[in-house]
Amino acid sequence: QRQMCIRDRGQAELKLRRALVSPRMRLLQRFAVEPAGMRFLVDLRAELLPGLKGDRRLLALDAELEQLFSTWFDVAFLELRRIDWNSPASLIEKLIRYEAVHDIKSWNDVKNRLDDSDRRCYGFFHPRLPNEPLIFVEVALVDRVSDGITPLLDETAVPVPPARATTAIFYSISNTQNGLRGVSFGDSLIKRVVETLQDELPRLKTFATLSPIPGFRTWLAKNAPDMVARLDEKRAAEIGRLVGSLPPTADRLLAAVDAAASLDAKSPLRQWLLQCAAEYLGRSLVDGTPADPVARFHLGNGARVERLNWAGDPSPKGQKQSYGLMVNYLYDLKRLDRHRDWLAQGKVAVSGDVDSLFFKKA
Repeated sequence: QRQMCIRDRGQAELKLRRALVSPRMRLLQRFAVEPAGMRFLVDLRAELLPGLKGDRRLLALDAELEQLFSTWFDVAFLELRRIDWNSPASLIEKLIRYEAVHDIKSWNDVKNRLDDSDRRCYGFFHPRLPNEPLIFVEVALVDRVSDGITPLLDETAVPVPPARATTAIFYSISNTQNGLRGVSFGDSLIKRVVETLQDELPRLKTFATLSPIPGFRTWLAKNAPDMVARLDEKRAAEIGRLVGSLPPTADRLLAAVDAAASLDAKSPLRQWLLQCAAEYLGRSLVDGTPADPVARFHLGNGARVERLNWAGDPSPKGQKQSYGLMVNYLYDLKRLDRHRDWLAQGKVAVSGDVDSLFFKKA
């Protein structure tokens, strides 16, 4: 009788599983069998994503596509491939189009990123989309952790011989397929690239990013009053005299730091802006995850906030996003799991230098 009960329960579970697979899911799976089926489905989801808020009936279809893609684009099915100047021109053109962090301005620019001995570019590819990078990362081989993007993109810079490089800087990571939103393989990409570089260049010991802080300026516009309130009396008085307001107001401070690049190293305004950036990256959590999207990616992979870089990106885009500030995230390969555990507990891993920038808690 017990065996019959177990058999009946097993059959009931199978029936339930079959019932939970909608006819629409079966149809989507059949599309994928066709040679161009995968491309069609990825493009289909990219087209429906903007309409989700306006038409709730699309939510079920979106969820089913994301579920299928999470299986079909599992990292076990992806191929890591180096992209260089000898890659097909059609592939290089796609890199130019998909680059999302630092725009590629010319063929000389892309050649500099791909052709120099101290540069690498790697992408993940799927067998059903063989000429389409799903995500790619651009790497600079250098002799120290970089503090600004301009030298890395300088076409006239003297390259560091790979045999002398000690540090790999990930300075641009771009997802290329909107239809794969929610399918995460960026963490696996970095891990695979680190392993590949270590095999090729054993002298490499440091793996870090030079990253934008895309949400900082918007966040500070909303949180400036609180950041002003955290100033001690002495610093508030110094800043107040500089901005012509005692006590200093959020509006006056935001106006004063708008041209942040002109502030000298000892300026209290510069120090305040760095402190605010440290608070944003190290303490600003939304539902237990970092508020900044780039921080969320790297910290979720186990990196730590290593260093803030003044005027790291002097471009108009850098000014618009973060007053020109950039940040290094360090991938300490021995502490990735520990840092992930900390983040799960609501604590962001930061270096001593970044920790020293935090406002003192009342």
